Amino acid sequence: MKYAILLLPLFLTGCFKSIPVKMSFPEAPTEMKVICPELKEVKNNAEMSDILQVVTANYAMYHECKNKVNAWLEWHKLQKQINDSVK
Repeated sequence: MKYAILLLPLFLTGCFKSIPVKMSFPEAPTEMKVICPELKEVKNNAEMSDILQVVTANYAMYHECKNKVNAWLEWHKLQKQINDSVK
């Protein structure tokens, strides 16, 4: 009985061995792989109302693209942390 009690911890330590799992880095969502569009240019003889419309459209495209890039960076940072924590 004494030997069984002494050998029991040796058998139980084998159960706690962790096996490292190598995960591949996940693929990015397709929504985040879209390239930002080119900004619109103002014509040489444009009126102020046309210039205002082009500038407003460019600001909207810029902010939309900025949000996509920020979402991409946040996604990548989170996936990298998850991937590194598994190792």
